[in-house]
Amino acid sequence: MRTVCLVLLVGLIVPAAARAEDAALVARGEKVYVAQKCSVCHSIAGKGNQKGPLDDVGSRLSAEEIRLWMVDPATMTAKTKAARKPPMKAYANLPKEELDALAAYMQSLKKK
Repeated sequence: MRTVCLVLLVGLIVPAAARAEDAALVARGEKVYVAQKCSVCHSIAGKGNQKGPLDDVGSRLSAEEIRLWMVDPATMTAKTKAARKPPMKAYANLPKEELDALAAYMQSLKKK
């Protein structure tokens, strides 16, 4: 009985810890979004440049596609035939931790 209770308890704690870690990563990504001034070209929840809404980007793109948009926008522009001007700036020199956080934040933006 103790083993079953322990397994159940661990099964509840681990997902909660993972959700907390994910929430912290998303929150960090939101800070990177602000620090990099992404709202000059993009908007979220009506805040920022309305020509580049990101409200549902997490529903449309995978985390890897989002990351590629950030580090190699020229390739993604060609791949998707995006016509938005000016072209997106590459953020290839952003530290991996910040790219991962920003991608997690973007991935969290889904249609409601």
